[in-house]
Amino acid sequence: MNKKILIVDDDPRNIFALKLTLKSRGFQIVSSTMAQEAIEMLQKDDQINVILMDMMMPEMDGYEATKIIRNTPAISQIPVIAVTAQAMPEDRQKCLDAGAQDYISKPIDVDQLITAIEKLS
Repeated sequence: MNKKILIVDDDPRNIFALKLTLKSRGFQIVSSTMAQEAIEMLQKDDQINVILMDMMMPEMDGYEATKIIRNTPAISQIPVIAVTAQAMPEDRQKCLDAGAQDYISKPIDVDQLITAIEKLS
């Protein structure tokens, strides 16, 4: 497998839980608690296969960060999976409209997440 995933979430507990789960399934994990830092990481590391983007973050939210990623040629092709506590149908559409390829609501269903990662990477 050996896919590299960037987790972007302002809550270190969410990163910790996802990191443990995904590492146990053979994924390499890098993470950031800030969207701007995540964008900089993407520009420096061309080995990242998938981005798990929390949509509700301070400073720059996941919607804005995803739009920036989509408009930055060097990183625009990296799949973004929106991860959010917002679980209404219009929230899913808002994530897709921002440029995410898929959407997972919290609490995360690990099997659903793994399926989404496999499909996109």
